[in-house]
Amino acid sequence: MTDTAGSVATDPPGRSGPAPAGRALVIGEALVDVVRRLDGSTQEHPGGSPANVALGLGRLDRPVDLLTWIGTDERGRTVREHLERSAVRLTPGSDGADHTSVATATLDASGAATYTFDLDWQVPAEAVPDLTDVVVVHTSTIGAARAPGGPAVLRILAESRLDATITYDPNIRPDLLGDHDEARDLVERLVALADVVKVSDEDLAWLEPGARPHDVAVRWATRGPALVVVTRGGEGALAVTAGGVEVDVPAPRVDVADTVGAGDSFMAGLVDGLWSAGLLGAMHRIALGGVGAEVLVPVLERCARIAAVTVSRPGADPPRAAEVDGGAPAPA
Repeated sequence: MTDTAGSVATDPPGRSGPAPAGRALVIGEALVDVVRRLDGSTQEHPGGSPANVALGLGRLDRPVDLLTWIGTDERGRTVREHLERSAVRLTPGSDGADHTSVATATLDASGAATYTFDLDWQVPAEAVPDLTDVVVVHTSTIGAARAPGGPAVLRILAESRLDATITYDPNIRPDLLGDHDEARDLVERLVALADVVKVSDEDLAWLEPGARPHDVAVRWATRGPALVVVTRGGEGALAVTAGGVEVDVPAPRVDVADTVGAGDSFMAGLVDGLWSAGLLGAMHRIALGGVGAEVLVPVLERCARIAAVTVSRPGADPPRAAEVDGGAPAPA
């Protein structure tokens, strides 16, 4: 593990004082996950990767807006109520869809999910909020790739970079992305726009077949992002910074109910940890690139605990701050 000296004042990942000012804006799909298990049973849970990240931030006591596209049907009401119970605020105009989108998740014997989608995605002009007090904007690939909303997402990200940190999780869904090379080009464009990228090793295996995740992370960290984090399921996570710092943290051992929402809860924890460290907002972009291992390790260890709680229970059900900071399973 290499380290680089930094001048960033840091607090522990679990906040003990007032939260720094500002809001988070998350852009992307909110939908209903229809989970099909091996025994033939079916359950419905509100989901969608960006919505899950927003939910995770809300449960970690962060002010968060979600720009999304749902209907006013029964499933849409379920999604809205689920998010609002965790203090996620939908931007006005986010409920203009004819129907609420559905993702069908089929679980294998290990609890891992494969997905099929019925997805409608738009960004109506009235749904774009005032960005004045937004310190971080998060999105994933689907929102930027799917017409007709994709160009609006890219425009909002470019405008937001003037004041906010941009975070990005590729969250690859091949069935929705079409041509592989075009999807990879879009991911590379989004990586270049982002300050923080969190990507799974499974996504990298699809994007860069045969490439070592570490090597892709190092390359991406030279193309715009200050920080690239690769999650590896039960093997933990590695992080590479633009300043040359590399860290590796293990995952806690836990009985897995399913993996739905695990990466999203990790992403929420990452945003929350960097927020606590005073590293969000465009004015902190240089400091973020120079962050050291003494900051990253406890942040990533807490992200791993958050993800462990999520996989220990069905559906995308991330923990609240008290569940994590009050004592979660320690890495084995």
